[in-house]
Amino acid sequence: MSKHSFTLQVFEERREARLREARQWFMKNFFADTLDEAMKIAPMGTEAGASFMMVVSYWEQACALLNYGLLHEELFFETGGELFGVWERVKPTIPEARTRFVNRQFLENLEKAAQRFEAWAESRNPGQIAAMRQFGQQMRAQCASAAKA
Repeated sequence: MSKHSFTLQVFEERREARLREARQWFMKNFFADTLDEAMKIAPMGTEAGASFMMVVSYWEQACALLNYGLLHEELFFETGGELFGVWERVKPTIPEARTRFVNRQFLENLEKAAQRFEAWAESRNPGQIAAMRQFGQQMRAQCASAAKA
């Protein structure tokens, strides 16, 4: 199977109804600075916890395929930055999660791909990553305001 075929297959998976629902929940609800906050937002054994795991495991698997050279990196990066957005959301919790769950590799493929995406994006569009991070902070503030209303 060619890299292009794998890439198309990975993007086709994103259209699966339950994963789309989980991705929507994640982007609207998952804002955590600590592992304890993350576990309150998405407790294991709950619908929110299942949505969280569905999103991060999808991106971990897609990024593993990318990192092992089975996906066309340029095409993968050109057609979306969602992996970077997901990484930015979970990044503050990862060191503690890796320690608590005794798994130094937890979301390591996502992390590696996000680092490469950041360098790739900045080389093509300087300032894009800063803008993405600012947008993420705005989303966080909007979602917090909506939750209080």
